[in-house]
Amino acid sequence: MDGLQFFSRWLHVIAGITWIGHLYFFNFVNVPLQASLDDAAKKTVNPQLMPRALWWFRWGAMITFLSGLLLFTLIYAYVPQEGLRMPGLRVAGPWIMLGMTLGLIMWFNVWFIIWPVQKKMLSGRALPEELPALRRRAYLASRTNTYLSGPMLLGMLAANHLNADFFPGVIAWSAAALACTWVAIFHAAKVGKSV
Repeated sequence: MDGLQFFSRWLHVIAGITWIGHLYFFNFVNVPLQASLDDAAKKTVNPQLMPRALWWFRWGAMITFLSGLLLFTLIYAYVPQEGLRMPGLRVAGPWIMLGMTLGLIMWFNVWFIIWPVQKKMLSGRALPEELPALRRRAYLASRTNTYLSGPMLLGMLAANHLNADFFPGVIAWSAAALACTWVAIFHAAKVGKSV
C-alpha cells in the first residue's frame, strides 16, 4: 500500500505542476502576449501553440484530479481490513477539504468551460460575432482558476503543516494566498518586458 500511495502522490504532484504551470503560463504570459498580437499574428502563432498547450493543460488537470481522489482515499478514507471509514480526516480535514473543493471547481472550469470554448474557437466553428463572448468566458474561467490556485495549494500543503483546529486561521491563510495570487496577476503584464 505504501508504494501505491507514494506513486499516487508523485503522480498528483507532477500532474499538478503541469496543470498549474500551464495555468500560470496562460494568465501571466499568454494573456498579455495575445493582447499585443494583431489578427494575422494570432493566426500564425495560435494554431501552433494553443492545441499543444491546451492538451497538457487539460490532461494535467484530469490526472491531478484522478490521482488526488486516489490519494485522498488511500491516506484519509481507507483503513486496511476495515474499508472506508475516514479516520484520518480529523486533523487535516478542513485544510484538505478546502484544497479538494477548490481543485474540483478548477477541474470543472478546465473541462466544462475553458476546453469546450477553446476547442470551438480553434476548430473554426465559432462565428465571428461569438468570438468576443467566447474569449471572455474562457478568460474569466481561467482567471478564476488562477485566483483559486493560491488557496487551493495552501489547503493541500497545510493539511500536513498547519493546525486545523482554529478555523479563522484557515480563512486568514486562504485570504493571504488569494492576495499573493492577485498581486501576481496584477503585475503579470508589467514584468519581463526586457532581459
